[in-house]
Amino acid sequence: MTAPVAPTVRTAPEGRPVVGLDLGGTKIAAALLGADGTVLARHSRPTPARAGAAAVLDALAAAAAEADPGRAAAVLGIAAAGVVDPRTGTVTSATDSILGWAGTALGAGLADRTGYAVACDNDVRATAGPELAALNAEQQGRGSLLFAAIGTGVGGAIAVDGRMLHGASGIAGHLGHLPSPEAAGLPCTCGSTGHLEVIASGPGIAAHYERLTGAPVDRLETVAVRAAQGDPAAVSAITTGAAAAGHVLGGLANAFGPDRVVVGGGVPRIGPLYEDALRAAFVSELMEPLRGLVPRAPLLGHDAAVLGAAALTTTLPLHHPGAHR
Repeated sequence: MTAPVAPTVRTAPEGRPVVGLDLGGTKIAAALLGADGTVLARHSRPTPARAGAAAVLDALAAAAAEADPGRAAAVLGIAAAGVVDPRTGTVTSATDSILGWAGTALGAGLADRTGYAVACDNDVRATAGPELAALNAEQQGRGSLLFAAIGTGVGGAIAVDGRMLHGASGIAGHLGHLPSPEAAGLPCTCGSTGHLEVIASGPGIAAHYERLTGAPVDRLETVAVRAAQGDPAAVSAITTGAAAAGHVLGGLANAFGPDRVVVGGGVPRIGPLYEDALRAAFVSELMEPLRGLVPRAPLLGHDAAVLGAAALTTTLPLHHPGAHR
């Protein structure tokens, strides 16, 4: 998956810095970013995921204060785990990786705690934002993008004709909850069965290896090492998960007609066995006008989420401190 040159990510056209926050189930990352996307300061801390939503909001506010102690910024963007509706600033659905996270007034709660105007979105859509900005620069503002993040879960983002899709309650782009034949009958964290995430994610691949062998395995990387050593069950678990993802992404490509498909997250980094199987399955699904379209690696590295979060402040509604709820 060859990546093009990374774009310049602009976050504050008026020239003031912006705070970007990335909230995951285990870690909060914060950064103060200049108008050209330069990281001016960083801070990270554990997510108090078992302490409840209020404690998480408090930790986010504290992380923002550490990143911007001089209050150089006036706005804050947050990329958050869960289904986030950026219009209402609410977490409309979430797993139990953060206790009590569903229903949280993320935009209002963070604005009141920090004094910043706040823009918020799902973490994967936020990460995909700079990818869309770069594509729009090439396509005169009309770029269409299919973005997948395959790691502990399977997330995604879809943009059509230059516009990121959010959908009802902010649910658009949750690719991990599309049906997958390879996952038939397997229970999903959302309460349904047979979804892509349970066969294509890192834990899903490890669980499939356990089903094939009856032997417990600690993590995906162990499966990858065994595959490299020729373990046929490990090879099967990895290629099955990769092919499942490739088939779903190929079908979505036919549905949305993207100019670019980007696949990121930790799972594709395990090596060519996964990448090659995903690409072959993806290509096998494509209709003729899309022949030649292949998945690419993301443009940006570990700063992608905080950069994308900061950029939300230029594209999404802002939730202000003390605003009438």
